[in-house]
Amino acid sequence: MSNDLRSWFVTFPNGMASSSVPYIYIDDSEDEEPISALLEKAHKSKYSIHPGATKMYRDLRVNYWWPGMKRDVVKHVSKCLTCMQVKAEHQKPYGKLQPLEIPMWKWEHITMDLITKLPRTRKGCDTIWVIVDRLTKSAHFLPIRETYSSDKMAEIYVREIVSRHGVPVTIISDRDTRFTSRFWRNFQEELGTKLLLSTAYHPQTDGQSERTIQTLEDMLRACIIDFGGSWDDYLPLAEFSYNNSYHSSIGMPPYEMLYGRKCRTPVCWGEVGQRELAHKSVVKATNERIDQIRAHLKAAQDRQKSYADKRRRPIEFQVGDFVLLKVSPWKGVIRFRKRGKLSPRFIGPFKIIARVGEVAYRLELPEELSGIHNTFHVSYLRKCLADEFAYVPLEDIEIDDKLNYVEKPVAILDRKVKQLRNKSLSQVKVQWKNRTGSEITWESENEMRKYYPFLFEV
Repeated sequence: MSNDLRSWFVTFPNGMASSSVPYIYIDDSEDEEPISALLEKAHKSKYSIHPGATKMYRDLRVNYWWPGMKRDVVKHVSKCLTCMQVKAEHQKPYGKLQPLEIPMWKWEHITMDLITKLPRTRKGCDTIWVIVDRLTKSAHFLPIRETYSSDKMAEIYVREIVSRHGVPVTIISDRDTRFTSRFWRNFQEELGTKLLLSTAYHPQTDGQSERTIQTLEDMLRACIIDFGGSWDDYLPLAEFSYNNSYHSSIGMPPYEMLYGRKCRTPVCWGEVGQRELAHKSVVKATNERIDQIRAHLKAAQDRQKSYADKRRRPIEFQVGDFVLLKVSPWKGVIRFRKRGKLSPRFIGPFKIIARVGEVAYRLELPEELSGIHNTFHVSYLRKCLADEFAYVPLEDIEIDDKLNYVEKPVAILDRKVKQLRNKSLSQVKVQWKNRTGSEITWESENEMRKYYPFLFEV
């Protein structure tokens, strides 16, 4: 090495070693190149392959020492762009839970979501439109087709929701293309309804719909197992059962909140006829019930927030900071959503241009990502300490509008027939293209012909 390096000896105290251990002392008072070159080689060479700060310091201190050595090692590792892109996080995710404001009246604030890819029924339905009132938790389950356009869904919305409950004040939904279309936005604007769309790729905002969907799917699975038939035959009964059953967050069934009592069933009889209450008593009872429900919802929100915040940690970024963006390296549909395990976990860096609310930020995305919404929850961001001019080109990464890597097949190398118990399955050996090289897997020939017919053209 240079003249700045000279060997010296350190003797362990208290007789820990019987002989002295040779160290190389580096004096960087005049030239910092020896230290930076040594750190670069110890971190990025083929014999080290990006160790963490602790491992790298422990390995170096066996043979080297200089003032502030541990600080320099930590600083060097923290600025490595490759490490920030590929290494997994082992801390709690960012972002405290931000509960929504509790509504004041029934069916003024609603959430909606879609259950897609269901088995197609005799009527051609393959999707369920789930619409939930945020105050009473009452829900409507509407069977539709995935191919329905926004204007067709608007027609169903007026017939099934507006005609029964009036025009809502706000609608919370995810960023499905049918809810972000120009027609749907203009339609809701004409009605006077404000659309509240969830942050990109962060569905916790419309968690009410997501939780209702889980319950509905469980109910439909049970109906199919017990009674057989098609799922749309049981959808009206599932809606009635959901709305007429006890809901823990409001402390009563949704129907009791809407109508003052539960609906009668063969196993639950109730009084018949209109209740004899004075006009003022009806208003007073309704208001008391609303206050009771809002108190139950507030307690449920506080309980959920306390549970969630134990597993999260707060963080704040400033406008102008550079961050990395988390991506999900999936294969295409043909790969049945298997992870491309050698793809990077983060891309960037990207500049923060604005703060949106308490836990979301707007990023300055390049032209290659113009099809992606530029507002993200903090759990999708990682602080970038590398040089702001360091940039990973995105032309060959091929990220789709859901922040998924799209790894395309290149060629079919071989064929075989796999014998199962009751049938034979034709498979093809496919070579996939990705930015780290190539990968070869066996896939179903029928699926490959369906999604990639160009591979079979000769």
